[in-house]
Amino acid sequence: MTEQQPELGGEQLVAEVVRLAHDKKALDVVELDLRGIVDFTDRFVIATGRTDRQVKAISDGIVEGMKKQHGVIARKVEGLPEARWVLIDLWDVVVHVFQPDTRELYRLEKLWDDAPKVEYPNPDDGADSFFGDDPA
Repeated sequence: MTEQQPELGGEQLVAEVVRLAHDKKALDVVELDLRGIVDFTDRFVIATGRTDRQVKAISDGIVEGMKKQHGVIARKVEGLPEARWVLIDLWDVVVHVFQPDTRELYRLEKLWDDAPKVEYPNPDDGADSFFGDDPA
């Protein structure tokens, strides 16, 4: 298959990415609307996986799900070998899947804090949240 731009609109593409990420139990999924701020993409979707295996599973779930269900092939996927931070370029949406310590280190939400932000609730309300209080 060759590289092709998704037929899904921005909101639809984000909704699918969020659904696929949540299918693999991604935590603290956030969308940043970068339209008018940068010229290389319209949105970031940022998610957390607890371990390298989960980061890989989330990333693979998004890449494979978009390909199988919508015929969307990622332009680029980077970071899979270590899986501390995996970047998936889906044209109008760039997905960042982090391990918690790496997400905290790079703080993309803070870097782009002038961008409108949408937070998506964790799929399991009882799950520990990266941004929430740690129940001890």
